[in-house]
Amino acid sequence: MSRIGKRVLTIPENVNVEVNGQKVTVKGPKGELSLDLIKTIEVKVNDKQLTVEKLKEDKFTNQMHGTTNANIANMIKGVSKGYKKALEIVGVGYRFNVQGNTLTINAGYSHPVKMEVPTGITVKASSNTEIEIEGTDKCAVGEFAANIRKVRAPEPYKGKGIKYVGEQIRRKVGKKASK
Repeated sequence: MSRIGKRVLTIPENVNVEVNGQKVTVKGPKGELSLDLIKTIEVKVNDKQLTVEKLKEDKFTNQMHGTTNANIANMIKGVSKGYKKALEIVGVGYRFNVQGNTLTINAGYSHPVKMEVPTGITVKASSNTEIEIEGTDKCAVGEFAANIRKVRAPEPYKGKGIKYVGEQIRRKVGKKASK
């Protein structure tokens, strides 16, 4: 039994949740998100309270019960407050450049890496070495931040590369330790 699936979600004042058959739509001040449900899961909305219920007892339905509840909770938070990830780049000559819908990354390669910003996500450069990724969809924000980090993952000897703000890189000593 999923404890997360049983939890009752409270819907904030400025958020509207609609259930149309097997589709849940959440509208708020920051945007609109929707989720397709599986046939064995049902969502009920009563007086700013939302519950997710199982219509069948099998392994897959039990797995999706908590997942659906967590996804709807993430949607409610996303349309009301939004999600934010901050990245920083460390290294001589390494920098970010945001121009319109394109993010250009100079990370020590012979050419700059250009990435298109997906719809629903905004990228702000607070400096040449730091950017903030904001959006309503938690999954999309996290995936785009991870793809940026993959361009040059931080290395353990000098700590150069792209990392999340506040992330601790486990450092290695190197050749000096053998003597």
